[in-house]
Amino acid sequence: MIRKATTHVNQNEGLIFERSQPGRIGYCIPSLDVDEVPIESLLDGALLRDDLPGLPEVSEVDVVRHFTRISTWNFAVDYGMYPLGSCTMKYNPKLNERVSRFEGFAASHPYLPDALAQGNLEVLATLEKCLAEITGLPGVSLQPAAGAQGEMTGLMVIRKRLEARGDARRRVLIPDSAHGTNPASAAICGYEVQTLKSNSQGGIDLDNLRTVVDDGAAALMLTNPSTLGMFEENIEEVCRILHAAGGFVYMDGANMNALVGVTRPGDMGVDVLHLNLHKTFSTPHGGGGPGAGPVAVSEELTPYLPYPRIVAESDPSGRTKWKLDYNLPDSIGRVRAYHGNYSVLVRALCYIYALGPEGLREATETAVLNANYIAHHLKSDYEIAFDGKAMHEVIFSDKRQSKFGVHTLDIGKRLIDYGFHPMTIYFPLVVPGAMMIEPTESEGREELDQFIYAMKAIAREAEENPELVKRAPHSTRIGRLDEAAAARKPVLRWKPVRTAAKG
Repeated sequence: MIRKATTHVNQNEGLIFERSQPGRIGYCIPSLDVDEVPIESLLDGALLRDDLPGLPEVSEVDVVRHFTRISTWNFAVDYGMYPLGSCTMKYNPKLNERVSRFEGFAASHPYLPDALAQGNLEVLATLEKCLAEITGLPGVSLQPAAGAQGEMTGLMVIRKRLEARGDARRRVLIPDSAHGTNPASAAICGYEVQTLKSNSQGGIDLDNLRTVVDDGAAALMLTNPSTLGMFEENIEEVCRILHAAGGFVYMDGANMNALVGVTRPGDMGVDVLHLNLHKTFSTPHGGGGPGAGPVAVSEELTPYLPYPRIVAESDPSGRTKWKLDYNLPDSIGRVRAYHGNYSVLVRALCYIYALGPEGLREATETAVLNANYIAHHLKSDYEIAFDGKAMHEVIFSDKRQSKFGVHTLDIGKRLIDYGFHPMTIYFPLVVPGAMMIEPTESEGREELDQFIYAMKAIAREAEENPELVKRAPHSTRIGRLDEAAAARKPVLRWKPVRTAAKG
């Protein structure tokens, strides 16, 4: 019996407009069973047109195959490891997705009266309680739609409190390793930004901090663990310095995946914290949303949180009734419509309940272990930016590879050929040629070993065959793009060419 070899076919796919054929259709409208009414009697004639606005004419099979094929080109967390540092791209448990689609959750309308939304409000109140316990901060608002909006909300709360004390102050202090949204949020709230330089260990220089903190400092914004992947060991002293001067400490919660269940920012002296549910609590990440960036604050700042707040009352029979309270005179007001992205909040609560206190701690410890496992096995091939124990992410640089003309961008592109999404590159900015790697707790040892093998192989290639790495990727449908030209001369509009039907 002769067996013929076969090769896998990866079909290219053009635009849906290129599949268009005049007269092709993918739907069937039932016959009219009511009296026909001229459309001109219903709509202004100026709104009507005689031709289709360049829409593709395709069959159902065309549509299904087109989008299914394109979907196979995307890298997803269900497909493989995302080593993106700072972004915390972890697995999204399917149980969370199923629960969020329960009819009582998915079909509830945002204008539903409180009396008809008791279960929904209880879910939100329960999540607030869980996040308060996890962070050690008693006041929680689920309203912000993303981490950056959570930052802005936290600073608005701080400003409102300072104004109530008689002085909104002028400056916000931000370390040079901070996320870019930190200075942006401060500027939006009307503050000047003063940059703090990191010390040799990547932390805050206490002597420098003491010299710049005065009665004009409204707040310090810091990330802990820092964007350099290091725990701020002097965090309690940092908080004491700010509090002694009447300022507040805002903590960016982007890296809470290294702390949950182990320690609490509120216990360190932090006044305000935002949480990225799409990072730490496994809700879907990327694609523009929907996001969720709850903000947690100290007791002093709780009255200034956005309204409405979820409160509990007892009816005459003693049963708990939930309602949205708008009567909060000190509140900064709404920061978005409705009360957060509800389905995302349900997913986060499901994740917390599924793991429980012990599971949350184990996830944190595994994330830290995984990052240190990668650091240990790659330190002989790549330069580590900072000595010391990494937390949930580790930062390398291209210092060794650049001697052969291979740089961080080349390494990230070559990693695609090995089946991995590139790591975060050139961030944080204080590390030249930075490669930021965060495996999260989602990855088992087998996947980590494959990633380590790929990175070691690329290091060898950089030395023995640098041109191979510099021309990567080689396995994708489109090779290395001219990213500078794409940024300077973007193609923002595509005009389809329609072929008129004959006859």
